Amino acid sequence: MRQIDKKKKKDKVAAVLMLCFCLIALTSIFTIKASINKISESTEDVPVTKKTTTQQKEDEQAARQEAQKTEENSAAASTEIPTVDSRNGRKAEQNVFACPMDMNTAQVSKKYSMDMVIYNTTLDQYMTHPGIDIEAPEGSGVLAAADGTITDIYTDDCYGITIEITHSDGYITRYCNLSTKKLAEKGDTVKKGQLISNIGRSALYESMEKDHLHFEILKDGKNCDPTEFIDF
Repeated sequence: MRQIDKKKKKDKVAAVLMLCFCLIALTSIFTIKASINKISESTEDVPVTKKTTTQQKEDEQAARQEAQKTEENSAAASTEIPTVDSRNGRKAEQNVFACPMDMNTAQVSKKYSMDMVIYNTTLDQYMTHPGIDIEAPEGSGVLAAADGTITDIYTDDCYGITIEITHSDGYITRYCNLSTKKLAEKGDTVKKGQLISNIGRSALYESMEKDHLHFEILKDGKNCDPTEFIDF
């Protein structure tokens, strides 16, 4: 009997211990689950903020890169577009004109004047002047002011032997009071600084003036002041 009672007591104790163990296990499981839920909720909140901040930084960086590309493209394009010379307001064309004579032995003797009449010694009257006169000894070389094609050679009733060179962008240079037509032919392609003729005395309207080249620049058929294109 005593052994049976002892065994029953042991079984009760074991049952109680097992029950306590189960309760502890269940409590632990619920505690761990609650902790996991809290961690999951917190991890769902934090990445959203981080992701948003990161995305904003990436968007800002992409915008800066796009703006930089646009600026570089604009800068590259601006190099191909004719600019404006702030000193005189005229367009700086791709064609850069040079003096049609060696200015070490020449000088401008009569200026361009289409807005106001100036005195003409030969005709003894006041009249407009569509070009400039560059005084130099007779026979001095006359040079092409820019690359182009000789499109006309003729003798003008007023300004004598004349050569016209057509350039790009609608420009024409006109060289008058020449001595010869033999150094160039119509249709010739010439380079800037190439000899095309010499100073003569063939201009009837300016025959009483000192030996000189009568030089004109035209844009789209309209006379322009050569000093706006060439530093004499």
